[in-house]
Amino acid sequence: MTAVIECTEGHYEVHYEVHKTSYGESYVWCHGFVVVECGCGERPPLSASVTVCDCGTDHAALVNEVLSSSQRSPHPWDDEYQEWRRKMDEYLLSEEPYQLELSRLD
Repeated sequence: MTAVIECTEGHYEVHYEVHKTSYGESYVWCHGFVVVECGCGERPPLSASVTVCDCGTDHAALVNEVLSSSQRSPHPWDDEYQEWRRKMDEYLLSEEPYQLELSRLD
């Protein structure tokens, strides 16, 4: 019998692995993993690319099911980007009456 012991979703490592570059910050993606208790008694950490226990049992179906059911982790600047998009939409909408008025002058 195989049981899921622990599941860690994929995420961006914000606190320790931020690399400053000339054009901004680079965040490191940490892949999700699942710790299962195999029928042989082992508790291997498995991921989408490593699904086989040391005893040879393939837990791909379980690992894929658990990892695919988790939500996608947002990027650290997703909130900032959404705010920028909202402001751009407001700006573009505010330009529409101006453009309409200019077209009437022609």
